[in-house]
Amino acid sequence: MRSATWSAPVIDIITDGEMRRESYSNRFATSLEGIECGKPGEVVSKAGLATLVPRVVGPIRRTHPVEVRDMEFLRRNTDRMAKITLPGPFTMSRQAINEHYRDEDEMIMDYAAAVNAEARDLEKAGADVIQLDEPWLRQDPAAAKRIAVRAIDRALEGITVTTVVHLCFGYAAVVAGQKPVGYSFLGELGGCRADQISIEAAQPKLDLGVLKDLAPKKIMLGVIDLADQAAETSAVVADRIRAALKYVAPERLVPAPDCGMKYLPRELAFAKLKALADGAAMVRAELA
Repeated sequence: MRSATWSAPVIDIITDGEMRRESYSNRFATSLEGIECGKPGEVVSKAGLATLVPRVVGPIRRTHPVEVRDMEFLRRNTDRMAKITLPGPFTMSRQAINEHYRDEDEMIMDYAAAVNAEARDLEKAGADVIQLDEPWLRQDPAAAKRIAVRAIDRALEGITVTTVVHLCFGYAAVVAGQKPVGYSFLGELGGCRADQISIEAAQPKLDLGVLKDLAPKKIMLGVIDLADQAAETSAVVADRIRAALKYVAPERLVPAPDCGMKYLPRELAFAKLKALADGAAMVRAELA
């Protein structure tokens, strides 16, 4: 089981987050050849949110590194395990209007090849963990079942460091109302190339019995609720970790926040990370 605590709490796995990014996906997606941003299209999520998105007007290709400088910065500033995220190919395909490809799956696989080229350069730049953010897998489970695992495997092809696929229900600050209590596409990821599956669990109060479907993957489990404007106590975090240990062996569990903390005040984000660190330390001590 991995987790946290800075000097007094130490976070084991450090990421540079989204400080220099417009969003978790747009910075990379709009840097690709074949993408037109000047006259965007629009997609509407299941939550009813309308979003302006780029149009695919030609073959999708990665022509230059996008996040490598971020990774180099992170590597210079920590000797701990360093993690960086990329948007997954399936999610990017759902955040664009296709005006070029006759075969949608060909477009998704070209996105996957672009992600793979970036991931290889990020590994060379010092990444210890590379995560694909794929929240849109649950939005279109039928299409996901057809192509998502193949696209994820292509995106991670040849990567030798730890790899993760992340699912969530959207930023707590953006997605209003009650979140679902289960994923429409999850167990299928047990067969993908990624080493770990990362899921939001704290805010939606996920039925953790679904973790059994992901054996033998490691589980990066969200134990920090980002909708709660008060920091969890270490005891609450420890209880959430103990609940997961009913279904997952300690060596397969990686406690983490539900999702990104970009909408939280700095002080609150730090307090939540400290609770993560201290709660994980409590359970570690019990297991020892």
